Amino acid sequence: MTNTTAATVRGPRAFHDLDRLIALMTGAEKHAPAAHSTLDALWVLYDRVLRITPDTADAPGRDRFLLSKGHGPMAYYAVLAAHGFFGEELLHGFGAYDSPLGHHPDRLLVPGAEIGSGSLGHGLPLAVGTVLGLRAQGLTDPRVWVLIGDAELDEGSNHEAIAHAGPAGLEQLHTLVIDNASATHGWPGGIASRFASAGWAAVTVDGRDHEALYSAFTTPHPGEPLAVVARVEPKS
Repeated sequence: MTNTTAATVRGPRAFHDLDRLIALMTGAEKHAPAAHSTLDALWVLYDRVLRITPDTADAPGRDRFLLSKGHGPMAYYAVLAAHGFFGEELLHGFGAYDSPLGHHPDRLLVPGAEIGSGSLGHGLPLAVGTVLGLRAQGLTDPRVWVLIGDAELDEGSNHEAIAHAGPAGLEQLHTLVIDNASATHGWPGGIASRFASAGWAAVTVDGRDHEALYSAFTTPHPGEPLAVVARVEPKS
């Protein structure tokens, strides 16, 4: 298989430049709180963890990243642009009729996007299916990451996926939950306990602390899927 490495940067690399890139995207449907809640975690994933580059975006051995929290994708677009998946000039047309960068990502239009997303509750089941598909092809090295919002856990489809992945030992599966206190339901011990009770390795971290995020993302979890709950400021 292809041995992919951390993303080769063809655009600006500095984290602080992401605010400038996001500011290039204008319009009434920006869902700014949703975008900024994911910014730090997305940056750490693409800058230090994911084994995918613009040149290996179609390689069988690449890591897969699925954005389930598809509303408010500006941080996602900014990170993809910063890592060279497309030129930042595309950001100016965000949400326009003839722009590939819609209010929800389209995998057929956005370079580097693995799924079309936005319908809450779909991403985690798709990630489970992706891992099973990779296994069926004998591809056991690629890691699958999915980013969901805490409110998506209101959807029953996610709990079916959680219940299957743990006992199935889907070690290639990694779920990042952005917790901005917008879920309707809760669990004793917090969100991480929901995953742990189903046989997942689970950890909760400060969603703005890059070193804590990196440590959590690289936590060893042999024989188990991994859930990282990244707490950020409550949605206002």
